[in-house]
Amino acid sequence: MTKKNVTTFRSTLGRVRGLGSAKSGTHEWYMMRLTALAIVLLASCPVFGLFAYAAHDGREGALHWLKSPFAATGIILFLIVGFHHAAAGLQVIIEDYVHCKCAKSAALFFVKSFFALFAVLGIVATLKIALGV
Repeated sequence: MTKKNVTTFRSTLGRVRGLGSAKSGTHEWYMMRLTALAIVLLASCPVFGLFAYAAHDGREGALHWLKSPFAATGIILFLIVGFHHAAAGLQVIIEDYVHCKCAKSAALFFVKSFFALFAVLGIVATLKIALGV
């Protein structure tokens, strides 16, 4: 015996409300696309600048180019956006595929700490070269 379809007075939205995630997925999706676009635009600074100067003058030319404020700022922005994008991408993967709350928290802490550490190291190294310290 099959169950009869019972007509309810709830709308489709009312039936699905409270089901599924629908928390911040759209914002995260837009931020991933925005940071990916920013990486593409900011990558032109280190790629073209370093290759143009390094091709003619070698290491000294690349160091001379990196001492300019425009180049150092471009590299620092590239590092910040790149590491943020990578950390956000791994966060989404961890949240989707790690189901144990303890393991998920530990993995998220490790990923964010790892990328924050290397972003700071990259920024300090860039500033050290740019300022001639």
